[in-house]
Amino acid sequence: MDTATPAVTIALHDGTRVVAESVQVDARRHGELLLPAVDRVLADAGVKLDAVTDVVVGVGPGPYTGLRVGLVTAATFGSALSVPVHGLCTLDGLAYAAGLEGPFAVATDARRKEVYWARYEDARTRTEGPSVDRPADLADRLAGLPVVGAGAVLYPEAFPDARGPEHLAAGALAGLAAERLAAGEELLSPQPLYLRRPDAQVPKNYKVVTPK
Repeated sequence: MDTATPAVTIALHDGTRVVAESVQVDARRHGELLLPAVDRVLADAGVKLDAVTDVVVGVGPGPYTGLRVGLVTAATFGSALSVPVHGLCTLDGLAYAAGLEGPFAVATDARRKEVYWARYEDARTRTEGPSVDRPADLADRLAGLPVVGAGAVLYPEAFPDARGPEHLAAGALAGLAAERLAAGEELLSPQPLYLRRPDAQVPKNYKVVTPK
């Protein structure tokens, strides 16, 4: 599962292929959409939740609130089912889904007129990042490279060779995780990659009111 971008996405993978998948793009309804999507994917696959042997969750980078929804849900499933919970960089999932050969980059919308980005040698090998920067500051650095993701589409002046997919589908994340686990690789701890402070902060110089 992944909620690090506007896409709320769930997939069930049997170790060889994606059995069922759901992708809904809505930046403001992660908490509302996630659990119904889990139920729908399990129903489509004709299996019960207790058949799950591992949970894989995108750890971002992404905005604080949306990212937290997926991570908390994954941790809850892991605890309830007594199964391992693995983390994967969301940008790695997008790179894997794009399937490009040769150097390229991935960029997602970080809001505040910034993008989360990383550079890849191929669909499975990240060589730089993840980081967060303004698109204009990356234009020269990534010049000549295809750039995958919604961040590239949002800023065509900085990323003229924008490529799809714009949003991650969890099947790609699950497929990459299955490959790495089968190869004996360790995945990330399911901890968030925020890269910066939350958008919501306590106002400065706010007035404290206490009862008399």
